[in-house]
Amino acid sequence: MLFISYLHQKKGDSTMSHKKGEGLKSFNKGFTVPDTYIIIFFVVVLAAILTFLVPKGYYETQDVSYMINGVEKTRTVIKDGSFQYLRDDAGKVVTEGVSLFSGDGGTGFFNYMYNGIVNSSAMDIIAFLLVVGGAFGIMIKTGALESGLIGLIRKAKGAEKLLIPVLFVLFSLGGAVFGMGEEALPFTMILCPLFVAVGYDTVIAVLVTYVATQIGFGSSWMNPFSVGVAQGIAGIDVFSGAGFRMVMWVVFTALGCGMTMFYASKVKKTPTISVAYESDQYFRDQNEKTGLDDGHDFGIGHILVLLTLAATVIWVIWGVMVKGYYMAEIATQFFIMGIVSGVIGVVFHLNNMKLNDIASSFKDGAKDLIGAALVVAMAQGIMQVLGGSDPTTPTVINTVMYGISQALSGLSGAFAAVLMYLFQSVFNFFVVSGSGQAAITMPIMAPLADLLGVSRQTSVLAFQLGDAFTNLIVPTSGCLIGSLAIAKIEWSNWIKFMWKFLGILMVGAIITILIAVGIGF
Repeated sequence: MLFISYLHQKKGDSTMSHKKGEGLKSFNKGFTVPDTYIIIFFVVVLAAILTFLVPKGYYETQDVSYMINGVEKTRTVIKDGSFQYLRDDAGKVVTEGVSLFSGDGGTGFFNYMYNGIVNSSAMDIIAFLLVVGGAFGIMIKTGALESGLIGLIRKAKGAEKLLIPVLFVLFSLGGAVFGMGEEALPFTMILCPLFVAVGYDTVIAVLVTYVATQIGFGSSWMNPFSVGVAQGIAGIDVFSGAGFRMVMWVVFTALGCGMTMFYASKVKKTPTISVAYESDQYFRDQNEKTGLDDGHDFGIGHILVLLTLAATVIWVIWGVMVKGYYMAEIATQFFIMGIVSGVIGVVFHLNNMKLNDIASSFKDGAKDLIGAALVVAMAQGIMQVLGGSDPTTPTVINTVMYGISQALSGLSGAFAAVLMYLFQSVFNFFVVSGSGQAAITMPIMAPLADLLGVSRQTSVLAFQLGDAFTNLIVPTSGCLIGSLAIAKIEWSNWIKFMWKFLGILMVGAIITILIAVGIGF
C-alpha cells in the first residue's frame, strides 16, 4: 500500500523535523529558502563584523543557592550593576576584531565549526542528541507506534468523532515525550481520506496529527530535543519544572483539541466553509481508505515495546525529580529503552527485525540527528567568534547582552519575559530546529534573564513556546509543508484557517508566561 511504502521511505530518509535541524525546504512555486547552515554561516559573518565594531566587556558573578526537591543547589549568576568595559593602559575601551584563521588553537573566523564541536558544553549536548536519537531509532524500527495507532484507527470506524480527541492527545503526547514531528506524516496520509469520507475535511487530519505534535512539543515537560537541550544550556537541572509544564501540556492539549472538535462540528454541518473543500475533491473521488492495511498486526510484542516506552518516561521523571539525573544519566536511560525495544523486536519478529537491525536502526536514528548536532556545534561556534559565553571574560557577547539589558531595563520582568517569547517566535521563522534554536538563543537569553529579573526557567519556557507554535504557519518548516502537501492544501489557504487558531494559542502562551513570572517559576 502507499502508506506502507511511504512509511519505509520515512524510516530511511527522515529529514523534515524541527528537532533534526536539517535544511529548510522549498515552498510555493520556484522559491527556495536558505538552508539552516547557510543562515547560521551568515550569523557567524555578522558576529565577526561585530568584533570589529563592539568593544569587549565583562561582568562580576556571584553564587546563589536554591532548593529543588529538598536538595540545595548552587548556580553562578551575573552580579547586577557589575558590567565594565575592558580598557587598555590609556583607559580606552578595547575593540579587537577576530582573525580569519587561527593556527595556535585560538579562535578565528574559519575555526568556528571545529571550535564549536570541541566546546565542552556542545560535546555534552551532541552526545546526548546522538544517543537519544539512536535509541528512538530502534524503538521506531519495531513499528510498535505505527501498529498501535493503525489498530486504533481501524477499531474506531463509525466513531470518528471520538477518534478526534483520542488521536489529538496521542500525537500531542508523542510531541511532548520524544519530539514527534515527521513521524506523524504517514498518519496524515491515512486520515485524510478517512475524515473526508465521513464528512469532515483534510484540515482536521492535519490538526490531529502535525498540529497536535507541535502543541505537545511546545508544552512539553521532557522533550529531550528542546526542553532538555535548552535547560542544559541555561545551566538549570534538565527536566526541572516538570510539574508546571505537565499542567501546561494538559491545558494546551485540551485547548487545541477543543478548537479542533469545534471546527469539526462546523464542517460537518456546512462542508463548504472548509478552506480545503475544493482540494478535498481529490479524496472524495477516491473510493478507498489509503493506509488501513488489514495485514498490519498489533500483537504482544508491540504492546511490550509501548510499555517499555511508558516505563522509560516514568523512570526518567523519577530520576530527574528524585535523583537529580542530568544529561548523561537521561541519555543512558533512553539508551536502555532502545536496547530493550530492540530485543523485543527481534524476539517477536516485529517489522521482520533481525539482531543486526538493532545496530542499523540505532545508527539510522543517530544519523537523523547529525544535522541537529552540527547546528548545536555551529551555534557554539558563533559564541566562540564573539569571545565565548563566560560573563567574567571580556567578550563582545557580554557587551551586546549589556546593551540589550539596558534597553529593556525599564520594563517589568513580566513584560521582558513576553518579549523573549515574541523574539523566539519570530526567530523560529529562520531556524526551525528546536535544538538549533536553543543552542543559538539560550546562551544569550539565560544570562539576560538574570539581568532582567526573570528566572532562567521562565526563559526556557519562553523559548519552547516560541519555538513550537509558529511551526504551525512558517513556510520554512519542511514538516508543515510536507503535511500540507499530503493533504493537498495550499499554504495560502492553510494560513486563512490557521491564523485564528494560532492567535488563540499565542494568547494562551503569553498568559502562561505571565503566570510563570507571577508565581516565580
